[in-house]
Amino acid sequence: MLELFPSPTAGPFGRRLKRERGGRVPVTVVTGFLGAGKTTLVRYFLGLPEGAGTAVIINEFGETGIDNALLRSSSDNVALIGNGCLCCTVRSDLQVTLHRLVADRERGVIPHFARIVIETSGLADPSPILTTFATDRALGGEFHVQAVIAVIAAQNGVGTIQDFVEARRQVILADRIVISKSDIADEDAPARLTRTLRELNPRADIVEAVAGKLDPQWILAERTRAFSDGFIADCAIHTDDIASFTVIEDEPIAWDAFARAMETLIALRGSDLLRVKGFLNVAGCVGPVVVQFVQHLAHPPVELDRWPDFDRRSRVVFIARNLSERQVKDLFVAVRALTA
Repeated sequence: MLELFPSPTAGPFGRRLKRERGGRVPVTVVTGFLGAGKTTLVRYFLGLPEGAGTAVIINEFGETGIDNALLRSSSDNVALIGNGCLCCTVRSDLQVTLHRLVADRERGVIPHFARIVIETSGLADPSPILTTFATDRALGGEFHVQAVIAVIAAQNGVGTIQDFVEARRQVILADRIVISKSDIADEDAPARLTRTLRELNPRADIVEAVAGKLDPQWILAERTRAFSDGFIADCAIHTDDIASFTVIEDEPIAWDAFARAMETLIALRGSDLLRVKGFLNVAGCVGPVVVQFVQHLAHPPVELDRWPDFDRRSRVVFIARNLSERQVKDLFVAVRALTA
């Protein structure tokens, strides 16, 4: 419609603006496939002075929100997460969540926020989010989409783009792309991935970041190029053979048994492990041990100073292809018996 009926007052989605951008809350959408490093990037930004006064909306695919727990400091629906930031879990439609945040801010129920970061599920197509802001006039009066940032891991990025339509859509719709985890990738992996990204999205600004460390001004800057006019606006469709489940252990676990079970699983089905991430209550450790695996890549385990909530159980979310919860649990039981 913009091409047929150009207008100097039309916004990037074809809606006329009622107020200048400076009077509206900027929204940054952080997307990227499973295990790309979205939460790491968001956590780093929130820890900077520039990240103060940010409301974070998280939408995870899976029954247990590990990323959400890493960011939040309580189990409330809206919670302070440090540095004057807020965190909210999407339990309903995005429009309802955004309207509620605005209403609560106006009534003084929650602290003032100057910007919003929406961290999408790794399996999300970002287009419905963009459609929401383009079609809801009330939201358009309060918010504007400042940037869509896609995060993609250097080592597995090319293969992920080839195998998953969700990853391709995330790259195509982004106006900024972060190549992550280059420090643990092959030397030529970032260059190969960049070439693939350029083929899919020649207009995006591409940077590399290790451990989510980016210049905050790169994140906060207003975009200079509009989204492609023909962005996909239908509902997100997840790949049919992808399933999510959570393995929970009530008692402290032995690290050796867990590590050997994961080594076996990676050897047998590594390519089907889209993301494995969670907290472990490891015997002998004071805080939780955060573990993460992406396909054949095992991230070094990290022990936190304290638990992010009152739940002290080990809980690990598996997002995998053609792999059942029963298969994983049986493997854990078998390895535990062998190492006992």
